Amino acid sequence: MKAVQLDGFGGVEVLRVGEAERPVPGENQVLIKVMATSINRPDLVQREGKYPPPPGDSEILGLEVAGVVAEVGPKVSQWKAGDRVMSLVGGGGYAEYAVAYANHLMPIPESMSFAEAACVCESYITAFLNVFMIGDLQDGQTAILHGGGGGVNTAALQLAKALTPNAKLIVTAHPSKMERVKELGADLVIDYTQTPDFTEVVKEFTHKKGVDVILDHVGAKYLAPNMNSLGYKGRLVIIGVISGIKAELNLALMMVKRQQIIGSVLRSRPVSEKGDIVAEFTRRALPKFADRSIVPIIEKTFSIDDVVEAHRMMDEDRHFGKIVLQIAAE
Repeated sequence: MKAVQLDGFGGVEVLRVGEAERPVPGENQVLIKVMATSINRPDLVQREGKYPPPPGDSEILGLEVAGVVAEVGPKVSQWKAGDRVMSLVGGGGYAEYAVAYANHLMPIPESMSFAEAACVCESYITAFLNVFMIGDLQDGQTAILHGGGGGVNTAALQLAKALTPNAKLIVTAHPSKMERVKELGADLVIDYTQTPDFTEVVKEFTHKKGVDVILDHVGAKYLAPNMNSLGYKGRLVIIGVISGIKAELNLALMMVKRQQIIGSVLRSRPVSEKGDIVAEFTRRALPKFADRSIVPIIEKTFSIDDVVEAHRMMDEDRHFGKIVLQIAAE
């Protein structure tokens, strides 16, 4: 099958399109003919040699796919050949075929294209897991969502507007993306290049109450302002550490305010746990995609043959929302 290969680790120059062995589904897996996948930040980290796939998963890049079931394993009864599906995968998305666990699949609503469906599983499930299942954002509460314009951030914004329409949403963003973030429904957008310590701005916006939930991928640099911005019983969910892994923490303040710091990753979770997350997402969030309350934001769709340009766009942070890689014509 056609697939994107890595000639070592490094920049976009290590990517090439070549041939790979077509995978065979295990007893609880399905083989998917991939129509589209998307580029995610962890793909770039894996390309650089810093994020290996979990044991047993494909070395090929790609954490989500949208396509058609081609074959099912002997213990799979809920899916059949020809079903339009989207799924998380541990790896292997940048290829004409990929295997996925049956309990990680979701049906693609008739209203969605394969390109749109290719955007859902990694970013939207990550956002849903961390903002709602872990962060427990409730309607009427306030949240900070860092990284305005990125795939997980735009997903979190859209999900919050659809599932908790009365929540107040604060977003930190680059000035080039602030207007589009506002258009998505953010109540306050902070220019992180001018206000790296957003504590006072947040205190003023919340009338000194602080926020209930923070979704953070920055890490060390934001730990102090995050904790200072959290209110009583606030939850800080850390899903990335791009600014570093070590920072000082005021434990006394954390204790008095009964705050929580929660670390979270999706890819390395057990198969059954991912299945439970997918089931909850299917129940609560998927109907919002079916009725077009949520429409994935696609910056650009590239052919698999243009994977280098797709990665370069993300490397240079020239996207808003998702970058799609078309594997086969719809």
